Amino acid sequence: MGKRLIQQARGKGGPTYRAPSFKYKGQVSYSPRTAETISGTVVDLIKCRGHSGPLAKIEYDNGNTCLLVAPENVRIGDNVMAGNDAEVEIGNVLPLQNIPEGALVFNIELKPGDGGKFVRSSGTFARVLSQLKEGVVIQLPSKKKKTFHPECRASLGVIAGGGRKDKPMLKAGKKFFAMKAKNKLWPKVSGNAQNAVDHPFGTSRSQRKSKARPAPHNAPPGRKVGMIRPRHTGRNK
Repeated sequence: MGKRLIQQARGKGGPTYRAPSFKYKGQVSYSPRTAETISGTVVDLIKCRGHSGPLAKIEYDNGNTCLLVAPENVRIGDNVMAGNDAEVEIGNVLPLQNIPEGALVFNIELKPGDGGKFVRSSGTFARVLSQLKEGVVIQLPSKKKKTFHPECRASLGVIAGGGRKDKPMLKAGKKFFAMKAKNKLWPKVSGNAQNAVDHPFGTSRSQRKSKARPAPHNAPPGRKVGMIRPRHTGRNK
């Protein structure tokens, strides 16, 4: 009898792959949309294990409280605004159609009102390139350009915590506990370094890379590793 491969164990609900969301500080999302522009105050800056950048707890004048991704240079006690008539300043939340070209934004909504889906990692930002009839063109951190609905909201500025990856881990134990905080699988062992029972590439007889072949289309979970066969070949028409 063989063992379950790591690729087969993923998604089975084990604690190694389940995010400890009950230990997170809360859901990061914009306040519900309102017709008027609302003003708020940053009451606290929070470190959450589920987010790479710090979070800002904001209390608005209408009584709503929400957690947002904190931008650089924001402090406790700062005033922020959200709405169509908000000023173009760091930390404010505006629809993309009201943000000038060239501005740096983050936490961009995919659909109006979803609370923000894009550009949420520490130190990242996107840039507003152009305002078109069909939407607003944004350059993402990957340099890819994407068109968003003009009513989608975004925050102005650059997410704080940009130097998070500058300091090396130095020890395997540091990396272990950092990954354990998010229930991530670590360390990751290459397939040809494993036993034959644990991976299709694994054996102690010959650890060579040339053994890797494109997996077939109908390969079962665990066999579809290494070189994944493309869906189609040739020029896109």
